Amino acid sequence: MNDFSAEAMGLVIREHRQAQKPSRTQEELAEQADYGKGGAVSISRIERGLVSPGEYRLAAIALALRLTPEQLKQEAEERTRSLARQRGQRPVKLRDQIAETKRRHAEINEKVAQRSKITQELGEAFNHAHDAARDEFFMRFVELAESVSGAPEPERPSEEESESTGEIPTAIRIEAMSVGIANAIRGAAAGGAAGVAAGGAAAYGAFTAAALFGAASTGTAISTLSGVAATNATLALLGGGTLAAGGAGMAGGALLLTGMVAAPAAALAAAGFYVLRQRRNKKEEERLRTEVEAAQAALDQSQQGFDVMIDVLLRATVIMEYVRVHGTHTLEKWRVSLPPEPRDWESLGHEGQERYKEFLTVAGCLLAVSSINVSALLTAKPDAFREMDKAIDETLRYADRTIRSVV
Repeated sequence: MNDFSAEAMGLVIREHRQAQKPSRTQEELAEQADYGKGGAVSISRIERGLVSPGEYRLAAIALALRLTPEQLKQEAEERTRSLARQRGQRPVKLRDQIAETKRRHAEINEKVAQRSKITQELGEAFNHAHDAARDEFFMRFVELAESVSGAPEPERPSEEESESTGEIPTAIRIEAMSVGIANAIRGAAAGGAAGVAAGGAAAYGAFTAAALFGAASTGTAISTLSGVAATNATLALLGGGTLAAGGAGMAGGALLLTGMVAAPAAALAAAGFYVLRQRRNKKEEERLRTEVEAAQAALDQSQQGFDVMIDVLLRATVIMEYVRVHGTHTLEKWRVSLPPEPRDWESLGHEGQERYKEFLTVAGCLLAVSSINVSALLTAKPDAFREMDKAIDETLRYADRTIRSVV
């Protein structure tokens, strides 16, 4: 876990930004740190201590400030200790203690409200990008693929293959998902229920369920490819498990996540009565202070999980938007090049067949990204958190790199 607080890192980054000659705006720093559209908002959130940048973002910010990530971390650790010492100096008078506790109570509620707002905004942004990629690329590819008869059954990945080739577990997982998608397409083309005939999100839900669970039954033990915890992190469904079941998808997930990040504020509800009182005795003050400190500890404990969750949502949204823009363009070019229906596998030619396989890989990447369980990051224990963080980062990096190499 990090030894610095989000507040401390934000203060350090802001001071370095303002100390540049000439001083940089948040928008300029965001641009130099390779943030996308609306990057100034992300920098503002970091500097206010609402979000602490993950390793990837921190490295980009440090480079833009002509520093190393280690320098920023060290300064943030020193600032964290300094802030802790300042806040450890408890006022002597009861009146001043009450004022300090009330201030901290309001500060916690405000931070939780901001976390909830950020979570909802980014969850809805991902949902929008995901739905567009689903409708304009994924299901459109499925529709075209179903029109090709005689497509060969793809080779099934195995653990032995992973060990012999040295491929990373993510590559094998995504390959297994692509196999599941291919088999679902073959089943739909043969009259199964997983195709596009049902239309819209319902078809996607049925199709991805068939693809996910079909992949797991191809002979490859997905659950053992990289350990149960890593598999859960990459195959469990986003925000509570509704995508492959045809349920609410990320929209429902965003509501769940918002409720989870608001938990520390809910823990203070019982103490709210005492906060509103202008006068309270020493016993009441001690009780409220204890609950405020517990809520602050809960916030601090979940900070790293929250930061990673936000980073995942941002990166996953970029991947979905890239597929929507570039993937759909490449898919349309392939559609135009296809022979007229009825068409079979041999009529595609070598180039058309290779494109088919590449689109299967992109579809597998989309399914892997859509299936990331970000909600688990908020409650994971340190050891499990590190494993999940590593698996999720690996999935996003591999998916992004693979998709860009194809489309």
